[in-house]
Amino acid sequence: MIAIGSDHGGFELKEHIKKYLEENGVPVKDYGTYSEDSVDYPDCADPVCRAVQDGTADSGILVCGTGIGISIAANKYKGIRAALCSDVYSATMAKQHNNANIICLGGRVTGRELAFMIVDAWRNAEFLGGRHAERVAKIHRYE
Repeated sequence: MIAIGSDHGGFELKEHIKKYLEENGVPVKDYGTYSEDSVDYPDCADPVCRAVQDGTADSGILVCGTGIGISIAANKYKGIRAALCSDVYSATMAKQHNNANIICLGGRVTGRELAFMIVDAWRNAEFLGGRHAERVAKIHRYE
């Protein structure tokens, strides 16, 4: 199951991604926000990060206006490896090399079709392990 969440700036794109995933048979749990009313992105990152941390969700997608703020907030959580992705190659590398368990997107800077391609690339990529696992382990030692 993929946990998904956004602030008001990412609400519209989050809704499109959620519908796209559901139409493709991917289980999704929406942690809000549920409108374009102004909310704070750290509050929106929290339930998605906690769901990934405790295993309620296998992974997560977070969306704010640019993806920057919500990715910074998400990376404060132990065990979360959130990657801001604005292209397909970065999304693939985020999973293959960094084992990113959350991807972040910018609702005001990423088009819908590109977002679908980014999500698919990340979902379909596999962590390569090996030297990359050693690097990810080093990151976790800093937590």
